[in-house]
Amino acid sequence: MPQCHDNTAVLDPAGGTAHLAGKYMGFQLGAECFGIEILKVQEIIGLLPITAVPRTPEFVRGVINLRGKVIPVIDLRRKFGLEAREDTELTCIMVVQVAVDDHQVTMGIIVDQVSEVMDIPADHVQEPPSLGD
Repeated sequence: MPQCHDNTAVLDPAGGTAHLAGKYMGFQLGAECFGIEILKVQEIIGLLPITAVPRTPEFVRGVINLRGKVIPVIDLRRKFGLEAREDTELTCIMVVQVAVDDHQVTMGIIVDQVSEVMDIPADHVQEPPSLGD
């Protein structure tokens, strides 16, 4: 399992930089390590059948049915403009909950692989890039 202690980019899909120190779930996209606040991660699952949704942006892979709940799935490689690659046995979906406008949204994000839970001090966290809508 890869280690992501050095040069990890922290993702905060809700935006803002408040409370950036803390525990993060590390994951990889290609050779890059990223982290998302552990409290935003509901669960990590293997790839499920994904139903494509017409007329959505390229980075929206589709939707999945997770225990009777339909959730959108975002391919972070596509969202970040990285080179496409085949899914592997390590590719997984992180089910996360993020704030959109004034309500919480549950979505899946496809990552190349999950690495580890990291405890990151505030002075090691960079302001995350804007991810748009």
